[in-house]
Amino acid sequence: MASIVEVSDATFDNEVLKSTQPVLVDFWAAWCGPCRAVSPIVEQVATSYEGKLKVMKMDVDQNNQTAARYGIRGIPALLFFKDGKIADQIVGYVPKEAIHATVTKLLA
Repeated sequence: MASIVEVSDATFDNEVLKSTQPVLVDFWAAWCGPCRAVSPIVEQVATSYEGKLKVMKMDVDQNNQTAARYGIRGIPALLFFKDGKIADQIVGYVPKEAIHATVTKLLA
C-alpha cells in the first residue's frame, strides 16, 4: 500500500509547502461520513501516483490552524499543492474520475 502521511499544523510547511513533488492534502475528520467515503479513493490515488505525488491527510479537529489558514469550511476538502501554492481544490465527495482528472492536470 502506498504511504499516506498524517500531516499536522507543526509539520505542514515542511511536508507540503517545501515539497519538491506536488502534494494532495486530504482535510478530513473522524465524524465526517463523506470523508470516510472519499478515503478509499484517496488511497487509490496514492497508489496510482506513487513517486509522482505525495498524499497526506490532515485531521481538521486536531489541526485547526492550517484548516483556518486555507479557509477550509467544508470537508472532505482535497487541496492540491504545487511549488508551495494551491494549484487546485475539490470540496465534498466526488467520484474518483474527478480526482484522477485533477491529479493528471496537476502532474502535466
